[in-house]
Amino acid sequence: MSRAAHPAGPRYADVLPAGGVGAPPADLNALDPKVWPITAGRDEETGQLMLGGLAVRELAARQGTPAYVLDEADWRRRAQTWLAAFGDYSRDEPPVHYAGKSFLSKAIARWAAEEGLGLDVCSGGELATALAAEFPAHRITFHGNNKTAAELSRALDAGVGRFVVDSQLEIERLASLAAERGTVARVMVRVTVGVEAHTHEFIATAHEDQKFGFSLAGGEAAEAVRRVFKHRGTLDLVGLHSHIGSQIFDTAGFETAAHRAVGLLAAIREEHGVALPELDLGGGLGIAYTSEDDPEDAFTIVAALKAIVARECFGYGLPTPRITVEPGRAISGPPGITLYEVGTVKPLEGLRTYVSVDGGMSDNIRTALYDSAYTCVLASRTSEAEPMLTRVVGKHCESGDIVVKDAWLPADVAPGDLLAVAATGAYCRSMASNYNHALRPPVLAVLDGAERVLVRRETEEDLLSLDLG
Repeated sequence: MSRAAHPAGPRYADVLPAGGVGAPPADLNALDPKVWPITAGRDEETGQLMLGGLAVRELAARQGTPAYVLDEADWRRRAQTWLAAFGDYSRDEPPVHYAGKSFLSKAIARWAAEEGLGLDVCSGGELATALAAEFPAHRITFHGNNKTAAELSRALDAGVGRFVVDSQLEIERLASLAAERGTVARVMVRVTVGVEAHTHEFIATAHEDQKFGFSLAGGEAAEAVRRVFKHRGTLDLVGLHSHIGSQIFDTAGFETAAHRAVGLLAAIREEHGVALPELDLGGGLGIAYTSEDDPEDAFTIVAALKAIVARECFGYGLPTPRITVEPGRAISGPPGITLYEVGTVKPLEGLRTYVSVDGGMSDNIRTALYDSAYTCVLASRTSEAEPMLTRVVGKHCESGDIVVKDAWLPADVAPGDLLAVAATGAYCRSMASNYNHALRPPVLAVLDGAERVLVRRETEEDLLSLDLG
């Protein structure tokens, strides 16, 4: 295979960084520990990427590409870190609930259970996965703005620990279903606090004009609380829930959200004589997709949230409620990478070089959907070639099929090389599709020099099995 640089491909010396593209890194072979999983490194002899003690060329040879690869040790360490940040807590009432929507499989549910996490689900399918993995139902929280009667019934029958109610209709529906079963459903009221986090419009969730929750400013949240209290005996209100968005890098938005949520807690005590025991501040904590991202660590975030809530409660003379959080991406994102094989390399004179891989928007829609930035490296070897401005794209029939919008890769990148994209453990497999009838990649876990298939690669038989002709 030729490793010659492509003559027409623009080099760093040929193009000025534009449109937000920064200068290339000093070392294209380096792996920023802030971005890559904890076990990621380079083999001293071959230069190829190592993860979980495995060489990626061997992994690709056995399992094929594209493939999602999870560093199990990193995933578990992050779960442990979030719990440790809270100090003492009851294992039956964990303060950290893993947001399953970021990525959920039976194995992941088991990891979460083994590490002592709670689990958030937001659909019947996620609930079915958790139950199939025998996740403790009392540690499950059921989210969603349009839970069906069938989903609520299954959750009640399974003994799900919390329902985050999201509409007046749901309150009535859940109360009726609980009454039929002679049981009591523990609920939290989702409050829209009017805080718009510094995030993409489609992943900001606490401003007024959106589908989630009860408006605090409009009085709907207070009315939802009244309605829940009318169903004492079938509904048990255990707290308030607030979620302000995703990929958030500071706690300023949480401070405003906590101030407003605690204000409602005070109003509830004044009107109903009840001090609710729990305040869930949601998730949405950001991770480093690139070296420019600078997220806070779990200990700093938890300490800040505790201080904020304690201060607000002191001002109202309220007992400080138990604080819970729901990290998803912050646990599952950094441990995951995606391996691709390069298929074509197409230089565009004076612009950039397009490097096409064997996956694309069907396995990572986030670049097209949110204009997300990612980091990628040449994974199958190292190279001393000069940097080349590239756009890593997929194989789908769509001009927006972009994996990494602006990437500096070695100028000798060639067909057959492996590329690795960092921080794809969250929202890539869970949002994957069969666009262009693509087959969804497998999810592999690596640990101590061995791989395990968590979710197998789809086959053409899988694809055609649903087509009844």
